[in-house]
Amino acid sequence: MITTLKSTSPLVLLTLGLAGLATGCSQTSSLSSGYGGAISPSSKLAVSSREPDSYALALSDQARNNSYASRGALQTIDYASAYSARNDGGILVPAFDYTKMNSRYLRQEVHYYGGEAPGTIVVDAKRKLLYLVQPNKKAMRYGIAVGKEGFGWTGNSVLQWKQKWPTWTPPKEMIDRNPKLAKYADGLKGSPENPLGARAMYLYKDGRDTLYRIHGTTKPYSIGKAASSGCFRMINQDVIDLYSRVGRKNVVQVRTAVSERVARVEPYTNR
Repeated sequence: MITTLKSTSPLVLLTLGLAGLATGCSQTSSLSSGYGGAISPSSKLAVSSREPDSYALALSDQARNNSYASRGALQTIDYASAYSARNDGGILVPAFDYTKMNSRYLRQEVHYYGGEAPGTIVVDAKRKLLYLVQPNKKAMRYGIAVGKEGFGWTGNSVLQWKQKWPTWTPPKEMIDRNPKLAKYADGLKGSPENPLGARAMYLYKDGRDTLYRIHGTTKPYSIGKAASSGCFRMINQDVIDLYSRVGRKNVVQVRTAVSERVARVEPYTNR
């Protein structure tokens, strides 16, 4: 070691010192910007004494894994029952053939490690998923359809009010784009043919209607796609379930994406 130090130039020593500082700064940045979420207990990170960032993350991940395992079993949903036909206030909701849907978009309970309070609705626009945050680091997750390109929206809002079998009144801008909708300018009453489906929840920001809704749909196989005019569509059975779990004033956070370290996004397999 002494020989090495004597043969190393001051410039090299200075360079090595700066590199060490850079490594420490990188580690601090990585830890301070942690996602605060969970990963699967089966996930593994390579740990090396030469990689302080990986080592620190591995320790953090192990703590999350222990927490993940301590949360207990997730709720199992009987899909045959959940998506069956039903009489809803005198209106028939047809059965939904869930076997034809990508299982990722079916209703399920998941582990959720975000910092939002229970009752918060979090929309992942990229993955077409909606989370209703529950106590004990869990969430109910639903598949959704989001706005087509050009009609996307992200931000925070409040669920101001909600309605069963709502009347659909297309906004003027929509009628301008599609004049055939002019016949509904005075509103289309709730029915199985109504584009808002069985339920609608209306999003407001700073006391003003955003014109965005969380609602059911007459096109359930559009779930998982960018297919709407900006609103968030759900399978009718799912929007009925969500409606029953929320009240007025629930916070709604629409994000471009939700980190995989915050919420599990793998397909559901426990049927």
